[in-house]
Amino acid sequence: MKTIDMHCDTVLRMMEDKENIGLYENDFSIDIKKLKKGNSLAQFFAMWVDLEKAVNSLEVCFEMIDKFYIELEKNANNISLATNYEDIIKNHEEGKISAVLAIEEGGTIKGEIHNLRNFHRIGVRAITLTWNTANEIGYPNIKEDYRDKGLTSFGEEVVYEMNRLGMLIDVSHLSDKGFYDVSRLSSKPFIASHSNSRVMKDHSRNLTDNMIRILSEKGGTMGICFERDFLGESKNARIEDMVRHIKHIKNIGGIDVIALGSDYDGSHPNCEIDNIGEIEKLAFALKDNKFSEDEIDKIFYKNALRVIKDVL
Repeated sequence: MKTIDMHCDTVLRMMEDKENIGLYENDFSIDIKKLKKGNSLAQFFAMWVDLEKAVNSLEVCFEMIDKFYIELEKNANNISLATNYEDIIKNHEEGKISAVLAIEEGGTIKGEIHNLRNFHRIGVRAITLTWNTANEIGYPNIKEDYRDKGLTSFGEEVVYEMNRLGMLIDVSHLSDKGFYDVSRLSSKPFIASHSNSRVMKDHSRNLTDNMIRILSEKGGTMGICFERDFLGESKNARIEDMVRHIKHIKNIGGIDVIALGSDYDGSHPNCEIDNIGEIEKLAFALKDNKFSEDEIDKIFYKNALRVIKDVL
């Protein structure tokens, strides 16, 4: 059983780490040793930037990307950049984990399409269009007032250009209207890298049943998120709640829309799956709930790999 996790904030944790422990082994939820234990095929690493705190969001993002590449260079025998499906297969054949470079905040391009193209040139292959602050692209789902506000004209341009470049459009954090705008405009599958079911947990970060159906029809995926606030009412992120969401999403959008988007190192602690090395706990729970081996493989890596092949 291989694994592709479509979202983590581990680079931010490493930026904040004063002891500079790095990616090979650390106290976070993701490091190379844990990824190996979890049989990771690929890990998406998000460069998260808070627009309200960053003096220059573009520069902050570049600094994080530099940290990302430094860690890849230090650990070149174990992990390597992947910018497409072929890279992932090649890395796997060489015994290496693939690292996919993502940005969690479209505002880092600062309303300039050339910044988007330059990010692509240095390896970025997925962008979450908004985080929790409105930007030049659109509006986040954090405020009720934003729910009916969609993409700006620049945001529409970003969708077209990301399609042209072969980049994954990520609608996690995006307003409801923004989601529907992306679904209408995008000629390629898109993702919700770390979002669950809104019916199972009424949170604006989760997708409605209609959104799940549309995402599935477009050939996209949604990564099951281990953040407790998006799962249920418990103070812990419980496996039974993850399974509950997965069952519902399967019933609404089919098995092919479900992937993994842990949000490790960016979510609350107290997850029953403490780190990526323990990911088999979810597989065991799915088996106990009558999911087949093929269905589990689709959730754990095949669906994400299909979207990567289709888009990148």
